[in-house]
Amino acid sequence: MNQITNSIMMIKPVGFRYNEQTAVNNYYQQVLDNLTAEQTQEKALNEFNSFVDKLRNVGVNVIVIQDIEYPDTPDSIFPNNWVSFHSNAMIGLYPMCAENRRDERREDIFDTLVDEYGFAIEGIKDFTEFEEHDKFLEGTGSMVLDHVNMICYAAISIRTDEIAVMQFCEEFGYRPICFTANQDVEGERMEIYHTNVMMCVADTFVVICLDTIDNEAEREHVLETLTETGKEIIEITEAQKHRFAGNMLQVMGDKPYLVMSNSAYSSLTEEQKIAIEKHCPILYSSLDTIEACGGGSARCMMAEIFLPKQK
Repeated sequence: MNQITNSIMMIKPVGFRYNEQTAVNNYYQQVLDNLTAEQTQEKALNEFNSFVDKLRNVGVNVIVIQDIEYPDTPDSIFPNNWVSFHSNAMIGLYPMCAENRRDERREDIFDTLVDEYGFAIEGIKDFTEFEEHDKFLEGTGSMVLDHVNMICYAAISIRTDEIAVMQFCEEFGYRPICFTANQDVEGERMEIYHTNVMMCVADTFVVICLDTIDNEAEREHVLETLTETGKEIIEITEAQKHRFAGNMLQVMGDKPYLVMSNSAYSSLTEEQKIAIEKHCPILYSSLDTIEACGGGSARCMMAEIFLPKQK
C-alpha cells in the first residue's frame, strides 16, 4: 500500500462561487463584494488551470473532469469530499452536509475512469444513507488517511460524524483515531469542520496544528500514534492553519512533492520549509479566489486515485 499516488482527479469548475449553504459552518469562506459571479468563476478557473499545469509539469497524472452546469454545484471544485478511490478497486461515496453539495456525486465519472483511463472498479461502498439521519462524513476532508499504517485521523465535527468514521474504518480496514479540533471564531472555540485543514500525513512526515486539539489526552494520543508510525512531526500554528498551511497533499510526480497554495507556502517559516524540503520539494500555486470563496484549498481540489489499472 502506498501513501501517495501519481494519479489525481480534479473537477474543472463552470459555476464556482460563494456557497451560502456551506458558509454556515465553514469559517474560512468570505464574500468577495467587489466581484460578480462571472468574475469569481473566471478567476477561479484561471487559478484552477494554472494549478493543473504546475502539477502536470512535474509529472503528476492529472485527470481533469469537466463540471456540469446543472444542477448548480458551486463547490464541485472540491471532489475529495464526496468520493475516495482505493487500491482494492473500491470507491467510497460520502454523505455531505450541504444539500447542494450532494449533487456533486456523479457516477458517470466512474465510467469515464474505467472506459477512458483504464482504471479497475470492483464496487462502491456507499455511506450516503447517513444523510437521512443528519450525520455526515465528507471523505478525505473529514478523514486524513495514513494508508501505509492503515490509520484514519478524524476531527469530529458537524461534518465528521464519529459513527460514520467507525463504519468507514470497518469497511476499509483502518484504525480510527478520533479527536476534537477547535479554532478561534469571534472569541469562541469552535469545531474545525474538516480534519484536512489542520493536518496532512505524508510518507515520512506529518504537518499538523496540534494547538487545535484542546483536550490534552486526545492531543497526546494523536502525538503518540504519529510517533509510533515513525513520521517526523512538523508543527504549524493556528495562524498558519488559517492560511491553509494544514491543507496540503503529497503527490507523486517525477518524485514526491508536497502540494499547497501560495497562501500556505508564504505563511511557513524558513525552518518549516527546510524541515519539509528535507523530505521532498514543495509545489505551490496561487488559489486566492478559490480559498476565499470556497473556504477550501489545494488538498480539497485533488481526489487521489489509488485504483488499480485493468488487467
